[in-house]
Amino acid sequence: MSNKLILSINPGSTSTKIAVYEETRKIFAKNLNHSVEELGAFADMADQFHFRKDIILKELKEAGIDIRKLNAIVGRGGWLKPVRAGVYGVNDAMKERLRYGIQQTQHASNLGGLIADDIAAGIPGARAFIADPPVVDEMDDVARISGHPLFQRRALFHPLNQRAVARRHAASLGKKYDEINLIVAHMGGGISVGAHRRGRIVDVNNALDGEGPFTPERSGGLPAADVAKLCFSGDYTLHDIKKMIAGKGGCVAYLGTTDNREIEARVAAGDKQATLIENAMAYQVAKEIGAMYTALAGDVDAIVLTGGLAYNRPFIKKITGRIEKLAPVAVYPGEDEMEALAMNGLMALNGETDVLEYTN
Repeated sequence: MSNKLILSINPGSTSTKIAVYEETRKIFAKNLNHSVEELGAFADMADQFHFRKDIILKELKEAGIDIRKLNAIVGRGGWLKPVRAGVYGVNDAMKERLRYGIQQTQHASNLGGLIADDIAAGIPGARAFIADPPVVDEMDDVARISGHPLFQRRALFHPLNQRAVARRHAASLGKKYDEINLIVAHMGGGISVGAHRRGRIVDVNNALDGEGPFTPERSGGLPAADVAKLCFSGDYTLHDIKKMIAGKGGCVAYLGTTDNREIEARVAAGDKQATLIENAMAYQVAKEIGAMYTALAGDVDAIVLTGGLAYNRPFIKKITGRIEKLAPVAVYPGEDEMEALAMNGLMALNGETDVLEYTN
């Protein structure tokens, strides 16, 4: 029997990443950048569907990839309703929600499942999936309580990378992911810290809407009363406030940059403000890890640090110095969402994980 061939698709706001895997071996990868002029020709994100799909097919053809041999196409999961973690077959209910989501949120990731399904439809026997979308929500009921009945805590984070790295670390221990408890901190433009109990993420900060540590571009948890006063000051629009929370908060607000390499260079040069802000970000990440330690009642097999910021050794040292007495610490720098998508697809094809059905 020939090896299985899997295509991963990850649409971003100004790029589309694609990769082809033969079983676990990557045989092709390309980051397709889209210019402002190209994307400006479309009224909204939904109109970009054929443009992005055609570019993907063109690149695969030029690379000598015969799409007729694909067994699975796995798209980046989009803004669906909250779901449990895992691999989902793309169905009509999902496609309806993805199309609706594009119109409401203009989020490019919604195109992933739609393009995957469209390509798979033309290949006999090929299957279309999404895996661990950002709306995965498996939080314990007690973790959902916010402090006021008008508000409920919800999960918006990085489940694809968190779960992929968690499975990888479990394997390094000779265990299965659902046999151990982990705290996983994904640290990039957004920072999410999840409590993984026997294969379920039972608590995690909302990394997009203002919870947890501040990040290179997000403010994290802010003093609620002060934010309320700002909202009614007349000096800021709703758009302004939302950009403070995500996009123009955190390091870029304090230091004028989101580039961690620049920040680290300033720290190394003795910049006192850059040093304070980096120390504070590490401090807040460590505090969030401590919170998830209590969520797991202290029963933690390991703390896993991952994401782009995990390449910054001085930053990691500042975190580990505060948490290393809690549990063993493992560091997996970077993230490989393309591999994570493909491996989820491979597990689904091999029957190693259930293929879940999405319902609205």
